Amino acid sequence: MTVHPQFIAGPCVIESAELLDTVARKLVDINHRLGTDIIFKASFDKANRTSIHSFRGPGIDKGLQMLADVKTKYGLRLLTDIHEAWQAQPAGEVVDVIQIPAFLCRQTDLLVVAARTGRTVNIKKAQFLCGRDMKYPVEKARDAGAKEVWLTERGNMMGYGNLVVDFRNIADMLDIVPTVIMDCTHSVQRPDAQGGKTGGDRRFVPAMAMAAKAFGATGYFFEVHPHPDEGLSDAANMLELDKLEETIRNIEQ
Repeated sequence: MTVHPQFIAGPCVIESAELLDTVARKLVDINHRLGTDIIFKASFDKANRTSIHSFRGPGIDKGLQMLADVKTKYGLRLLTDIHEAWQAQPAGEVVDVIQIPAFLCRQTDLLVVAARTGRTVNIKKAQFLCGRDMKYPVEKARDAGAKEVWLTERGNMMGYGNLVVDFRNIADMLDIVPTVIMDCTHSVQRPDAQGGKTGGDRRFVPAMAMAAKAFGATGYFFEVHPHPDEGLSDAANMLELDKLEETIRNIEQ
């Protein structure tokens, strides 16, 4: 039996039901062809946008209902992120994986309530931490009863307005948990490079995945969009939806 890496993919933020349907159909198609089990990802609220004028999403009530509709219609597992402790319980009733954003990965209350939902907790490594430091957020989640904890690498701030990935973090985090995800799209960000919006360069997304594979990554995270430049969040970083299957095939070779 072939053991596939864990793949996570979806738009950065919930823009519309039509977008969710388009992406979900593509993920189902890829799963059927490749035998993968891609988890569908989308955020109901982007609470950490650079500008107060940036699009944040439909909010938790409408957003979770839209994600629940995706699960019902397409049978995909779901991942979404939370930013406040009170969001964990309603999110946990809908999604399979609760994600802790990188900026918030040391927030004890957030980790504890996420763990108590019984869902898998995916903790993104902060831009200001090294891989070894992630043992402490993991301890908080496990102490609160988390059944399964994943860690995600997404680069470190190195100088102004740019991220650099030290792939040794993957190996260090594999000493802490068995599932370490490479966030191949957020790692190509150039924060605030576009005057109040995050910039980046999606050309490097496939290479990020292959480099992470060399360091032993057990999963890969891709934000995807049928028309990335029209996306309402992380437009510069999202991978074109029609390139996702080829990227996954290359990882699995």
